[in-house]
Amino acid sequence: MLRRIFSFCLCLTFCWTTTACGSSASNYSGSGSANSTVAVAPNQVTSGEYPVQQAQYNDADGLYTLMLLNTPAGVSPTFQTTDLQMAQLTPEEVQAGKRSYLSVDGGQAILHLTEDFRIEYVHNVAEQQTDPQTGQTQTVIVRRESSFWTPFAGALAGQIVGNMLFSPRYYVPPVYQPGVVMTGYGGYGSSYSQAVQSYQSRYNAPPAAVKNRQTLRTTGNLRSPSTSSSTQRKPQGNSTRSTGSGYGSSNLRTGSKSKPTYQKRSTGFGSGGRSARPSRSRRR
Repeated sequence: MLRRIFSFCLCLTFCWTTTACGSSASNYSGSGSANSTVAVAPNQVTSGEYPVQQAQYNDADGLYTLMLLNTPAGVSPTFQTTDLQMAQLTPEEVQAGKRSYLSVDGGQAILHLTEDFRIEYVHNVAEQQTDPQTGQTQTVIVRRESSFWTPFAGALAGQIVGNMLFSPRYYVPPVYQPGVVMTGYGGYGSSYSQAVQSYQSRYNAPPAAVKNRQTLRTTGNLRSPSTSSSTQRKPQGNSTRSTGSGYGSSNLRTGSKSKPTYQKRSTGFGSGGRSARPSRSRRR
């Protein structure tokens, strides 16, 4: 009798363990296309409409960084999110003289853009390197390149029919091309997952942000200590929105401790950082 009870309990335990493992595996595989896996600091702006001064997209994790105008006193003008819908300004809004703005309602952010609005696109070049301390292979961002992306350029109007152009949707940037202003979209949909699927159907590969997030979960070393500054950049004091021209690139040093000042340097997306200057003693 005791043997039967023990066998029955053992079978129940095995079935429960198998079910739990299967559920965990399915949740992990589904997170590859979800944009909610990136940890983002809470935004102080919770509701309202705010003009957009500058916008940036980072394909390391799909993070949007927006610089807003007319925010309440004491509220940070920086708005960061990976869950962002976009829509082109309606003809009525353009006729009324309205410019690009962000609307936030109940935690849902929608970026309303003019046709010529440019988003700064930060492209991350990663390489497989061997950690000399552990001997394990890890993915490290070795260089960043900067370009621009215009989601609602003139070529886009013929790709989306009718009022769909002015309805909020999720958009995935097209394939990055160095030195070229990217126009249009790589994929779109009513959800981020649909936008990713649209991109994959077009290019037979996942978007850069999705691929980089998967690599980050696999190796845990996608972000080096010197790479976190890009997602916290603020606009220059004399700049307007991200519609300027120009491109740039920067080489990143990973794991170096000989020059700590390099890690603390601001990258310029916002008010410029001040460099330390040697103090001068007064002459008497």
